[in-house]
This record gives sequence, structure tokens and C-alpha cells, in this order.
Amino acid sequence: MNTTIGKLILAAGVWVAASPVFAAEIVVIVNPKNPATRMFSEQAGQFFLGKSALFTPVEHADGPLRNEFYKKVLDKDSTQVKAIWSKLVFTGKGTAPKELTSSAEVKKAVAADVTAIGYIEKSAVDDTVKVILTVQ
Repeated sequence: MNTTIGKLILAAGVWVAASPVFAAEIVVIVNPKNPATRMFSEQAGQFFLGKSALFTPVEHADGPLRNEFYKKVLDKDSTQVKAIWSKLVFTGKGTAPKELTSSAEVKKAVAADVTAIGYIEKSAVDDTVKVILTVQ
């Protein structure tokens, strides 16, 4: 075997082995005072793609939770979503969501704003937010 190809295969194997697998259940949350009680994935996805301004999305910083949410709810990867928001911002049709570094920060931001929508691990839910979708 060509040693260059062998090194690339080995490097790819190490990268895959080092890639985190997200195993926690993800939920979409809103402020408890928000009248929304349920939402389908397609509906939630609209807010995180800038297709609706009914809710203000609060985003996670890049990482396994965000990647899993994008894959399951938006059927997109991080690069595709960034491209969508870049276009919306450039054309003046939207403002990219605020990015926070943890589920605790997302939960706090959603709890403080009746128009906010976010996603966190189900295990982080408490009575400061309301679950409107469990991501499958």
C-alpha cells in the first residue's frame, strides 16, 4: 500500500474515533409565558433558518449539540446553516442568532425573553422554560 494513502486512512480513522457522538436527548424550549405549547420539527426549524421572525432563536456555539440539532431538525450541517445566515445578514433580511456556549446560558436567555426559542439537553430542563418539542 502506498504509505501516503495509508497515512491518510490512519489519520481519517483517528479523526473519526475522536469525533464526539452526541447521545443526550434534545428539546426545543420557550419561555413559560409564551402561549406556544407544541411544535413540529419543521416549524421549529423555520426560526433557526431565518424563515420566520415569530420567535427569536438563541443558538448554541458550534459543537456536538448544535450539529445534532441541525442534522435532526434542519436536515443540514453547520456549514449550510452558516451560509444561509450569511446571505440573510448580507442582504439585510435577518440578524444571525446570538450564540451562547452552554445549555445553561441558552436556558437563561430563553427564560428571560418571552419571544425566544432555543434548544438544550432534556436533562437541563427546569421550570424556568417550557418544552415544546422533543427532537427525535
